[in-house]
Amino acid sequence: MSILLWLVLFVLFILVFDTFFIVKQQTAVVIERLGKFHSVRFAGFNFKLPVVDRPSRPVNLRIQQLDVNVETKTKDDVFVHLKVSTQYQIPKDRVKDAYYKLQDPAAQITSYIFDVVRAEVPKMRLDDVFVRKDDIAIAIKNELNDAMIEYGYDIIKTLVTDIDPDARVKEAMNRINAAEREKVAAQYEADATRIRIVERAKAEAESKKLQGKGIADQRREIAQGLEDSMVVLNRAGINPQEASALIVITQHYDTLQAIGQDNKSNLILLPNNPTAASGMMSDMVASLIAANKMNDQLNENKKEDDQKDRKQ
Repeated sequence: MSILLWLVLFVLFILVFDTFFIVKQQTAVVIERLGKFHSVRFAGFNFKLPVVDRPSRPVNLRIQQLDVNVETKTKDDVFVHLKVSTQYQIPKDRVKDAYYKLQDPAAQITSYIFDVVRAEVPKMRLDDVFVRKDDIAIAIKNELNDAMIEYGYDIIKTLVTDIDPDARVKEAMNRINAAEREKVAAQYEADATRIRIVERAKAEAESKKLQGKGIADQRREIAQGLEDSMVVLNRAGINPQEASALIVITQHYDTLQAIGQDNKSNLILLPNNPTAASGMMSDMVASLIAANKMNDQLNENKKEDDQKDRKQ
């Protein structure tokens, strides 16, 4: 009797122990009764019929991510590798479908990603793939949503996280980018050089203008000074020839004085002996007198010719 009692107690203990089970947070358990679907149990302390009910493996209700690498060709015949990250989740009301309808969800999602990427990317050039990667991700998400919701999976987000062309293509792209930047730098440098040349030319033109104005003002003042000097000399009883010679001699000595003040000057005026100045003055006076005599003789000859013409 004691052995039988212990055996009964042991069987009861096993049955009671098999009646209770615990489901962890963010998981679900499918209960099958005699091999047929009965219910879905969620996190917490749960009951089942011993022997008759059988719990399944836990179904993950958390958001999961699947990374897929796809190789395809662009419209301009460039092979490129795309890394697509898809986040998906099983809603609580679709646990039955997710458990029974699809055996390998990762393989199914991967197949759809390959299909969409190889349908969209060949329509684009390589540069457009980089620019429109969000459009590719949206197309993948829409296609996956339509297909996977039937199997109990909800697509949360799809991202194209990496675009990796062939190594030779990347090297060529880097060379193109470097050449483009050098071109822009050359254009900026040429513009700066042009601006410097234009501004320098403007400055030189303004300088020449001011210099010419200064020379004109200087010559005008010199002419006015000479005129005033001639008036003063005429008042003093000096004839115009002697006055002109005196002014030339004065300017000659002023020039020699200006040259002598510059100790770095290497200009030499010939002749430079003391008697040269008086000789030059005598020559100038003689030349002026001779010129005046020739002018007077020409005037007398002209008068005689006029008188002869009148008599005839």
